[in-house]
Amino acid sequence: MKMRMVAHDLKLKGLKRALGQQKTRLYIIRRCIAMLITWHD
Repeated sequence: MKMRMVAHDLKLKGLKRALGQQKTRLYIIRRCIAMLITWHD
């Protein structure tokens, strides 16, 4: 029973990390697009 919980916790940690990385990537992409749109000579 305890081993199952540990595996479950590890999966959750992995999912949370992946979600965080995805959010960071989207933020960076949004910032780049905003800069490209608003950038002018």
